[in-house]
Amino acid sequence: MLTDDQVRRAPKALLHDHLDGGLRPQTIIEIAETVGYQGLPATDAEALGQWFRDSADSGSLERYLETFDHTLAVMQTVDGLQRVARECVEDLAADGVVYAEIRYAPEQHLQAGLSLEDVVEAVNEGFRQGEKRAADAGHPIRVTALLTAMRHAAKSTEIAELVVRYRDQGVAGFDIAGAEAGFPPTRHLDAFEYLRRENAHFTIHAGEAFGLPSIWEAIQWCGADRLGHGVRIVDDLSVGDLPYTADPARFSAADPADVTLGRLSSYVRDRRIPLEMCPSSNLQTAAADSIAHHPITLLKRLKFRVTVNTDNRLMSGTSMSREMGLLVAEAGWTVEDLRWVTINAMKSAFIPFDERLAIIEDVVKPGYVALLAEADTAPA
Repeated sequence: MLTDDQVRRAPKALLHDHLDGGLRPQTIIEIAETVGYQGLPATDAEALGQWFRDSADSGSLERYLETFDHTLAVMQTVDGLQRVARECVEDLAADGVVYAEIRYAPEQHLQAGLSLEDVVEAVNEGFRQGEKRAADAGHPIRVTALLTAMRHAAKSTEIAELVVRYRDQGVAGFDIAGAEAGFPPTRHLDAFEYLRRENAHFTIHAGEAFGLPSIWEAIQWCGADRLGHGVRIVDDLSVGDLPYTADPARFSAADPADVTLGRLSSYVRDRRIPLEMCPSSNLQTAAADSIAHHPITLLKRLKFRVTVNTDNRLMSGTSMSREMGLLVAEAGWTVEDLRWVTINAMKSAFIPFDERLAIIEDVVKPGYVALLAEADTAPA
C-alpha cells in the first residue's frame, strides 16, 4: 500500500482539468469583494468550499454545472484571470503534477468587456507566472491551455480559430463542454472540420451523462483525438449475455478474458483513443456509483488507454493525489498502475512528440523508479 506522501510525490500528468472549477475559495472571496460581486453563498473560505462540494454532490450534471456561476463571476477581468491561472499552476505543481492541460471557455469571460483575445492572453500570462513560481519553489511543471466551446452556444468555429491563432503561444488544443443531452457534438462539425484542416488537436466531452451515441458521434463524425470522460464506453461491454449496466460490481471483479467488447469499444481500444477519466466527478454526476466499482479499473485491466484526471478540483474537493489515493485505497491500484496511467496521459498529450518523450524519460520514469525502489525496500 502506497502512503499518502508517496502518492503526492509521484509524478502526475493531467489532461482534464477546468480552470473555472479549480479556484481557491479564499481567492473567490477576495476577487468578489474587489469586483463588487455579492452573490456568493458564503464569505468564509471553509464554508464556501464546503458549499461548492455539497452543491456539486447532487447526482445531476446540470446541477453540477450551476456551481460555476460563482467562479465565472470572479473571472471577468485581466487581473482575476491571471491570478486564477497562476494559482492553478502553483497548486498543481505542489501536488506533484509535472504536465497539465487546463481547459476553459473564453466566451464565458466577456461580461466585463474583455475580448476573446484578452481572455486567452491573460490566462496564458497567468500560466507562465505560475510556472515560474513553481520552478522557483522546486516543483517544475509544464502547463498548456485547451480552449473550450460551449455545446449550447454558437461560437465553436470562432474558438477553434483562436486555438490555431495561439497554438504557438501556449494553447495546445480545443474542447467542447456543457450538458450532453440535446446538444450532440455534430452541431459543431464546422469547427472540427476546420481544426482537422489546420492539423490542430481536439478532445470532446462525450460519454459522461450521455451514452454510446455521444461517444460514436465524437469519434466517427467529429474525429476526436481524445474523449473527455468516456466512462459510458462500458455500456458496450458484456460478460456472456449480461451487459455491464446490469451488474457493475460483478464486472469489476470479472476476468478480462471473459469480457466481450462491442464494435465501438473494440474500435476505441484498438485505435488507442485516450479516455480522460475523472473518478470523483463521475460519482457526483452519477456516471459511476463508487470508486471501487468505477469503470476505470476494469478498463485499465482491459488495456484501454485510460488516464486519471480531476475535472473540477473545487467542486469535487479533490486533487490528482486524492484521485490516485482513492484508486489505491478502494480499487487496489499499485504504483505500477499509477505509472502506467501517467505514461498513458503523456503519450496522449497535445504537445509535440519529442516534448512528450522528454517528460516521460526525464521526469515520469525516474520518479516512479524511485517510488518502486522504496516499495521494494519497505519492511513487510
